[in-house]
Amino acid sequence: MPRQRRTFTAEFKLQLVKLYENGKSRADICREYEITPSSLDRWIKNHQETGSFFAKDNRTEEENELMRLRKENQRLMMENDIFKASCADHGTKINVIRNNTHKYSVSAMCNVLHIPKSSYYYQANLCEKEAHEREEVELSNEIQRIFKGSRCNYGTRKLKVELKKQNWIVSRRRIGRIMKQLGLVSNYTVAQYKQYKQSSNEAPTRNELKRQFNQEEALTVVVSDLTYVRVEKKWHYVCLFVDLFNREIIGYSAGPNKTADLVYKALASIKGNFHNIQLFHTDRGKEFDNKLLSEALETFGIQRSLSTKGCPYDNAVAEAMFKVFKTEFANGAHFTSLEQLKLKLNDYVHWFNHIRIHGTLGYLTPVEFKKQAL
Repeated sequence: MPRQRRTFTAEFKLQLVKLYENGKSRADICREYEITPSSLDRWIKNHQETGSFFAKDNRTEEENELMRLRKENQRLMMENDIFKASCADHGTKINVIRNNTHKYSVSAMCNVLHIPKSSYYYQANLCEKEAHEREEVELSNEIQRIFKGSRCNYGTRKLKVELKKQNWIVSRRRIGRIMKQLGLVSNYTVAQYKQYKQSSNEAPTRNELKRQFNQEEALTVVVSDLTYVRVEKKWHYVCLFVDLFNREIIGYSAGPNKTADLVYKALASIKGNFHNIQLFHTDRGKEFDNKLLSEALETFGIQRSLSTKGCPYDNAVAEAMFKVFKTEFANGAHFTSLEQLKLKLNDYVHWFNHIRIHGTLGYLTPVEFKKQAL
């Protein structure tokens, strides 16, 4: 299977250049961010010479002329290859374009054959849709066969394993959707009654998490807390959002004040669908229990949960996370500015999620654990 080509934004390239300029070694940057030394050297050179990471801003006139001639030559070759199809019927032209997409651009071939791009893509999507429907029927028959062979005992987990043996790589969500459509219900699926005992906490927002720190799906429960970091001669604060599913830091922010705005910025930095988050748990700090954050959570239908007053064990994962954070990042570090703190924090979060192994996750990194789980 060919390796997928990676793309990098200008912000990402600038961040790595800044890390290099701040003293981080070239070898460490390449290893931790999985980039080649030649790429990093080119970004540093481009930033020093032109200040731009776009290739067109760093090419000479001779290189631009050479590229223009190559494109013109490629177009002439393409027109020569598909000239015979210029007088063919519509279906033949569509097939010619489909068979040559690995050599030429679709836009250029449509221009030569006088076919609107929308017509080609409509036909291509139609064929893809028909192929997907055929695959869905075959997969449904295979799921039904395996389910009946298990005497109606297998759920999505075991069905996924059995399907993989038949060279079907299917997600549990898709299997569950097909089972629901076919009316297949495992014998192990029984209704469970959840008891709601009266809590001693008299506050309107209660502890809904109840120390259920092991979650089965990503973003189901997110926990958070704040800690302080020394910047020059003043205390600054860092807010982290942690996914209980794989202990990944999914959102973070840093600022000079311990306010609701700091928490809101950390929430806004989360990448993903906020509607997937079901529960948000924190301690009873005022920076978490405020109107600004409550409105944001209400917008996405996220349930609140607050620790019992004076009981840090209700937010044990966040407390343990910040002990690790202070030990590995904050203690002994010296930050000269808020900008440097944010740069180093961004670097630490990447290292924590992609490189640092976690004992709770079977000594996998959070990203590796998520990939294996998915």
